Amino acid sequence: MKKYTKHLTILVVLSVLLTSCFKDNDDTFASPIVVKNFIYRAMNVFYLHKPDVPVLANDRFATTADLETFHQQFPTPEGFFESLIFDRPRTDRFSVIVRDYVLLEQALSGQGQSNGMEFGLVGVNGNPTDVFGYVRYVLPNSNAAQQGVSRGMIFSTVSGVQLTRANFRTLLNPLSYTIGLANLNAGVPTSTGQTIALTKVFLQEDPIHVATVIQEGTNTIGYLMYNSFLPQFDEQLNSAFAMFRAQGVTHLVLDLRYNGGGSVNTAIILSSLISGNPTTDVFATEEWNPEIQQQFLSSDPTSLTNFFKDRTNGGTALASLNLSKVRIITSSSTASASELVINSLEPYTNVVQVGDNTAGKFQASITLYDSPNFRRSGANPAHRYALQPLVFKTINSAGVTDYFDGLAPDIALNENFENLGVLGDPGEPLLRACLDDISQNGRPGSSRTSGIRYEEVSGSNALKPFGNEMWKNPVFE
Repeated sequence: MKKYTKHLTILVVLSVLLTSCFKDNDDTFASPIVVKNFIYRAMNVFYLHKPDVPVLANDRFATTADLETFHQQFPTPEGFFESLIFDRPRTDRFSVIVRDYVLLEQALSGQGQSNGMEFGLVGVNGNPTDVFGYVRYVLPNSNAAQQGVSRGMIFSTVSGVQLTRANFRTLLNPLSYTIGLANLNAGVPTSTGQTIALTKVFLQEDPIHVATVIQEGTNTIGYLMYNSFLPQFDEQLNSAFAMFRAQGVTHLVLDLRYNGGGSVNTAIILSSLISGNPTTDVFATEEWNPEIQQQFLSSDPTSLTNFFKDRTNGGTALASLNLSKVRIITSSSTASASELVINSLEPYTNVVQVGDNTAGKFQASITLYDSPNFRRSGANPAHRYALQPLVFKTINSAGVTDYFDGLAPDIALNENFENLGVLGDPGEPLLRACLDDISQNGRPGSSRTSGIRYEEVSGSNALKPFGNEMWKNPVFE
């Protein structure tokens, strides 16, 4: 992949051409006017859906004063930013503005305040308002691990209050809270009376949650549960595949069911580790807004194409398995970079998707700071606002993109929250379906469905800053 920094000169020139009439004067403490001017300048240049937002037209405002008069109607920078988003309910669910870019940078690195309990939230069967939580997994050495929280636990209250669709964000936001455990029967939780107090501390998550080898008959199967595309763990990811290769793995089950995404570059590395495609093969192409797209096409059209890799960014040769077929476990929480892996492997590799429909995110973002070239260096010291807007969409080598409704599984099997199983254990239901597909060599009859069709409402990833995103960022790559 060409690094974003190689494109930056083109984009800065475009920024000057398009926004020369909009100049900010730095204040000791930046006023909302300064921040809103930055927001407009950045969105006017980079936003993927700029053509669909009339107010972002290059000739919309003749002077800075005209712009400032317009955005006076929005009391906050956040409100002004939201007014520039196209079709928030469906087309752009993901562009964000943050008050403190340091916290954003930490989130993009998998760091932040956490008690270590990763969870999902599910609608109570037959109840339009109440939800219950289920523990997906627990981070090692975290507060939740110390308090005995484990995968499969059900909780229906937080700090003594019933979880609902309306209050779960508020209840689960504090640094400390208490979960009330429950038993689940036919999708309805019943309190056990037991509670567990949890406290969030600053944590760094290791995205490689499980990497193990399973022997079933003559099949040697690698199982990798990978929960976030974090580039600082690329060498460890390569080491996991080196372990698979050393143990003679001939089949791979890649578990992305809780993976909300991350770095585009890491998605390319993971895909290359699976398939071993030559570096001349197209992984995916990028499509930016028409003005930036034309700049790229005129100056360096190859910069829009991402190719498979044979080395990490650190120069280590990839321990590729060179597989022609892979099983990938997905759910509605499988998003962005995870979907990019599936979609970009499809033209070259037989991808057997097991589980549920993915989230449906094929767009990527970059971090934009209030500086002349939108990079962190030289950012206005009077505020820490930054934007993380959608700037391009990804298209696989066969031209497939725009999967708003997600990627559908080949073997449909949603998780049974009354019997989640142990991650990495051959008896865990979704892994078992993959192992059966391997042993049967994909013959008909391996598809299955579980009983109750649960409605997942949200989860810990969605409650984290930037938890379900795909990004390409010069700070981290």
